[in-house]
Amino acid sequence: MSLPQPTQRTLVTTPRGPGTLGCPLCPKAFPLQRMLTRHLKCHTPARRHMCRCCGKGFHDAFDLKRHMRTHTGIRPFRCGACGKAFTQRCSLEAHLAKVHGQLTSYAYRERREKLHVCEDCGFTSSRPDIYAQHRALHRAA
Repeated sequence: MSLPQPTQRTLVTTPRGPGTLGCPLCPKAFPLQRMLTRHLKCHTPARRHMCRCCGKGFHDAFDLKRHMRTHTGIRPFRCGACGKAFTQRCSLEAHLAKVHGQLTSYAYRERREKLHVCEDCGFTSSRPDIYAQHRALHRAA
């Protein structure tokens, strides 16, 4: 991936406080290298991951996977208090705070239990082995 070279202006205006990594192409700064690396993709016009339903393009596979839920209707993140379901974890967390007064903030470095979501039928599992067995059923059908 070839990114445009930063100008002297972007280097000067990029905030670089202690413990932050500044984007050389815009004023944004990030506490972790992986966050900066992901952000840098937004500065390239190439969108390698295309939605087969609507043609919208995305810089990385995760964004496409999340977008596909708008077409499939799969809502894997369910509120334990009222049962309302959401396509994204952040939407569930906002709902919990606003409707139920429950704060669920995670530190970025904190590892949450990964939720494996079948984009074909909505099946979810926190165990990768169970998820792999489930996916094999779709391939066999």
